[in-house]
Amino acid sequence: MSRQVRLEDDVYERIKANKRDDESFSDAVERLIGGRSLRDLRGVFDGGRVSEMRDAIEQADKRDRDEVRDVAERFE
Repeated sequence: MSRQVRLEDDVYERIKANKRDDESFSDAVERLIGGRSLRDLRGVFDGGRVSEMRDAIEQADKRDRDEVRDVAERFE
């Protein structure tokens, strides 16, 4: 479905100036306003999968902190 919208001339010119050759005006507007929101991901994963992902992120963070600490200790 498509919609007609009114734009002030200066807004239209700004979109046109930032539009890439291979994209439509709709594509350009979506890209310029930031595309999708993280809210669009709500409900994609169940609670168990979310917990697994959080645990994996926390473990990776801990490994990173440990590695940074080890490197810093070498320079003391």
